Amino acid sequence: MTLNVGQRVRLVADLRLAGQVTPAGEPPEETGAFAASLALAAGIEGTVERVDEHHRQQSHEVREYLRLKSLLDDFGHQMPLASRKQLEEQVGALEEQWVAYQRRMHRVTVRVRLDNGFVLDDAPEEAFASA
Repeated sequence: MTLNVGQRVRLVADLRLAGQVTPAGEPPEETGAFAASLALAAGIEGTVERVDEHHRQQSHEVREYLRLKSLLDDFGHQMPLASRKQLEEQVGALEEQWVAYQRRMHRVTVRVRLDNGFVLDDAPEEAFASA
């Protein structure tokens, strides 16, 4: 599901937030002064304030797959049979890395202002459903 700015959403699972807390206005190097834990129950609703799309970095194998696949698609029909066969084998050998990259290449995070006043920032979009 793709979320949009202004969309009403609800939390789909219970969350427990834990970590260090810094009082507002304190310099970042003063972290660790407090520890906190907060639980948010599934079903809490809020409004999407921001949607950020993150693209994962391509490995050498993924870049090579794209290069060879493009070469095969564009010029494979003109190649001698042995060269085309060799290129198809090279593409096939890299296909597993390409499929794995496609599964994780696009990650979307959101900033949601919950109705109780809390703000969840950089939360994965999968944590929310349309309200």
